[in-house]
Amino acid sequence: MRCSTKHMLLILAGIAVPVSAFGQSYPSKPIRVITPFSPGTAVDALARVIGKRFGDAMGQQVVIDNRVGAGGIVGTVAAAKSPSDGYTLYLGNDSFVIAPNLYKTFYYDPVKDFAPVALVANIPLVLMAHPSLPAKSVRELIALAKAHPGEINYGSGSATHRLLMETFQGAAGIRLVHIAYKGAGPALNDLIGGQIPLMFAGVSNAVPHVASGRLRILAVSSARRATSLPQVPTLAEAALPGFEYVAWNGYLAPAGTPPEIISRLHTEITRAVGQPDVQEMFVRLGFEVTVGTPEEFARLIRSDMARVARVVREAGIPVE
Repeated sequence: MRCSTKHMLLILAGIAVPVSAFGQSYPSKPIRVITPFSPGTAVDALARVIGKRFGDAMGQQVVIDNRVGAGGIVGTVAAAKSPSDGYTLYLGNDSFVIAPNLYKTFYYDPVKDFAPVALVANIPLVLMAHPSLPAKSVRELIALAKAHPGEINYGSGSATHRLLMETFQGAAGIRLVHIAYKGAGPALNDLIGGQIPLMFAGVSNAVPHVASGRLRILAVSSARRATSLPQVPTLAEAALPGFEYVAWNGYLAPAGTPPEIISRLHTEITRAVGQPDVQEMFVRLGFEVTVGTPEEFARLIRSDMARVARVVREAGIPVE
């Protein structure tokens, strides 16, 4: 899902289809943005900066509502059950489409219960290792794992991190042992402490610890090298040609939200993302600005649902 340069400039300039009188009178009260991430996290920071910008442009306060719990499910369900009047938005990531594939009984449908508004960021993830692991490259890691199948542990603090590691194992033809954590923070602490030797995490989580020598980065998951880590190869460069995996963040509204409201929100959010100070923040967090239409975002969600289902099936991940 990539926009042409012309398309991106048009979006960031705030060009949109005309809205009806209803859309023009909107909003008349504060807008709530539910996010399933804790205060102080990178996505929370993203929500607050973008929310301030598009709220000011729309003449209303944007209130960030952190609904944490059950791997993001609590906040997502709360958003799905909110009124479809344009006064509740949801800022989530690709765990939004991963979680429904991991449970037999689920409480929201990513396609039927939400209306995509604006994709705002792609997030390259990094494969990190504790220095005690006797592998200094992806090729060495693959060779080590093949020599010791089922003996090397990895940690995951989110559905995204686990799915990426399962995708990596499938591509590399190796078998690692999954250790689940309640969040990326606890998993990262155990990685630093040497309790686990491997995990995937966001670039912003990795950089400080790599600089101090406490961790080693083996590769990034995106097709291109991360701006903040130009010396680190991609997984495709390191050992697995064609490999690409990026997480994403985007805004959605409850299904049934009027199209003219979706259009207005899309315009203001993407205009906010185009502000220089917001783009500078993206770089600091290790995010990449990504914009597109609500229809393109909807296609991404559907394709991700199919991709995740395939990985879960092929990896034999138990559905709980």
